[in-house]
Amino acid sequence: MIAPLHDSAMAAGRRVVVCAGTGCIANGAQRVFQAFLDQIAAAGVAVTTEFEPEAHDHDLRLHKSGCQGFCQMGPLVTILPDGVLYRQVKVDDVPEIIGRTLVNREVVDRLLYVDPSTGKACPGPGEIPFYRRQQRRVLDLCGVIDPECIREYLHHNGYTAARKAFRELTPEAICAEITRSGLRGRGGGGFPTGRKWDAARLQAEPEKYVICNADEGDPGAFMNRSVMEGNPHSVLEGLMIAARAIGARESIIYVRAEYPLAVRRMRQAVRDAQAMGFLGANVFESGLGLTCEVLEGAGAFVCGEETALIASLEGCRGMPRPKPPFPAQSGLWGQPTVINNVETLVQAARIIREGAAHFREVGTLASPGTKTFALTGHVANTGLIEVPFGTTLREVVEEIGGGITDRAGHPSPEGFKAVQIGGPSGGCLTREHLDLPLDYDSLRDAGAMVGSGGLVAMNQRTCMVAIARFFMDFTQRESCGKCVLCREGTRQMLALLDEIIEGRASGETLELLEKLARAVQKGSLCGLGKTAPNPVLSTLRYFRTEYDAHVFHRHCPTGQCRALAKASIDPVKCKGCTACVRHCPVGAIQGERKKPHTILAARCIKCGACVKACKFNAITGLS
Repeated sequence: MIAPLHDSAMAAGRRVVVCAGTGCIANGAQRVFQAFLDQIAAAGVAVTTEFEPEAHDHDLRLHKSGCQGFCQMGPLVTILPDGVLYRQVKVDDVPEIIGRTLVNREVVDRLLYVDPSTGKACPGPGEIPFYRRQQRRVLDLCGVIDPECIREYLHHNGYTAARKAFRELTPEAICAEITRSGLRGRGGGGFPTGRKWDAARLQAEPEKYVICNADEGDPGAFMNRSVMEGNPHSVLEGLMIAARAIGARESIIYVRAEYPLAVRRMRQAVRDAQAMGFLGANVFESGLGLTCEVLEGAGAFVCGEETALIASLEGCRGMPRPKPPFPAQSGLWGQPTVINNVETLVQAARIIREGAAHFREVGTLASPGTKTFALTGHVANTGLIEVPFGTTLREVVEEIGGGITDRAGHPSPEGFKAVQIGGPSGGCLTREHLDLPLDYDSLRDAGAMVGSGGLVAMNQRTCMVAIARFFMDFTQRESCGKCVLCREGTRQMLALLDEIIEGRASGETLELLEKLARAVQKGSLCGLGKTAPNPVLSTLRYFRTEYDAHVFHRHCPTGQCRALAKASIDPVKCKGCTACVRHCPVGAIQGERKKPHTILAARCIKCGACVKACKFNAITGLS
């Protein structure tokens, strides 16, 4: 604790924002927040956790925010209006921040991010390359406002777009503006949003539905979750505009049950909007009614496909159905239904508020606007990012991501190998694609896809065959089993990949794998099956030599596939200490003390115990 402060004037009118996204919470952000609350009060400084439109100059405000994006550096604490960002804040750091920054306006240098390329400490986001290279539109208020305070969202022009849609615009005008913007669905398919809305608007049925698809299930993806946790009212506002555009009176937000914080904040947003009269029988006193319900999905990846999601909402097993008819014609309970993902709806609200021309100021002609990505893998800076379409892969990985790292998180001397973009439905991109602009058409031509926005970077020590197997194992388990080609085809592809990484494959295995992948791609019913072969086909296309090494030489070039590993002892490095002999469980190492040892390949089970025991890094071939 810090000593009581007799003069707290320097703290007046300031804001302390503690990131309370899922990642920061996991690292102790709740404890940091409580420490600020307790110790500020103990220091004699007036503090409030509530938002008031009129600033109270005599109060310091402390509140939580959603994800601030820089997940690698959490827990994050931002001091406003100073613009100071502290990273990896612990409870023990709180007294120093209060005493030095809030009271004396001094910066705690040791808590600042240091740019490794320059060695310079960065006081705020404007100096940090991770933030400086982004254009945050969907994420502009995430990490800034209190996500559980509707008054603060209103203070930032919240619900002005929805009010405009219900009181000033016709459904035709809304659809036309969205069409002019060129907005394409951010859930993966990239279908023009305006065309989808207009198709539903033109249906004559009196009952229509709009659904927010928040069933984000890609491994390593957390864009939708972070937006719902950090700015839930923006999602709800976009959903309201979609409902007005097609004439729907009922709306649903379908969230994965694995996102409890997002579920809680979305439900609170709905309750608060109802209390303000933004939802209900007379929305914005327009004479139009709209209800909204937040429902939880059971976590089936296939329910990200819109017809499978509809089946789930109807109480059936989440399985897709053939199209046409499309949901805009016959969806939930057989009525016209529009389904958009979280990011699409947030973008739509911004378009109605600021205009289609403003939206098109960034991005490309065919892919306007920005896109959020969950940047993970072997990069220095993992986290949630947002960049304009047309940004190159090199900018994302090297500038925003801070470059490729090794397993320990240090800069990798071997550098970049590939990225998997678009999740298990996407594909791999290589060094030759580093200057490829990230947009729908360029990625499709390269054999990948934008998908929902997962982006996993990999270094040279990554086995691409094992990566293909990882994603195939995921899609095979998530297949609903409705169509034979997906159900059995993915199972057989997984078995063939197992043969390859276990050293049991032949040239015929590779031929069959590629042939089967093409068949599954063409014959599957829904997007899951049609895109499941993408990781296999893209790695076969760009890393064929790696597959050949596994099959024809029984060798994994990265040493990651244990069945193909060939352990050996470097006689120069080996000191004959016998530590490896003593730790080998099967007696596969022989040699005299103080003389180089050798490994009996026929007896070695490749467990790696010898590698851990050796203090001289003399054993190679086992990762």
